[in-house]
Amino acid sequence: VRRRISPRKISSAQWLGVMEEAHKQGIKTTATMMFGTGETVEDRITHLAKIRDLQDKTGGFMSFIPWTFQPRNTALGGRSVSSIEYLRMLSISRLFLDNFPNVQGSWVTQGRDIGQMCLSFGANDLGSIMIEENVVRAAGISHRITVDEMVDLIRKAGKTPAQRDTEFNLLKVYE
Repeated sequence: VRRRISPRKISSAQWLGVMEEAHKQGIKTTATMMFGTGETVEDRITHLAKIRDLQDKTGGFMSFIPWTFQPRNTALGGRSVSSIEYLRMLSISRLFLDNFPNVQGSWVTQGRDIGQMCLSFGANDLGSIMIEENVVRAAGISHRITVDEMVDLIRKAGKTPAQRDTEFNLLKVYE
């Protein structure tokens, strides 16, 4: 799949090697999975298995972020992944990646309502409010949210909102 959609990028084996070396050097990283490009369910599970195995070996991943390919304005085109399919993959990721401390829901690709639902489907993090986001916006998707709106969204999901830094250190809890 990777060779088909991004032939000039490094292979998944090379990426895993870079992550392993970063973890050996004490650099914590995140893992992602963009899906919805025509890959099979088996391709997705293989991806999860590879990063779970590396996490078992190094413990260096701080989080996992599944997000959907946005086909508009791209050469690949295709259909968008449904919200149900996204939430299903998020839930599978949470169960499969039991060794990852954090799983982030992608409100940036899914919008606020599905972002909120992510908190009931395995996500314990919604990421940042995205002051500037260019990758997804280039494909014609642009969701914006303020800090106050994010706090309200999380509260309405029955969760306690908190602010963290990029290393997942807790900075502020919104009581």
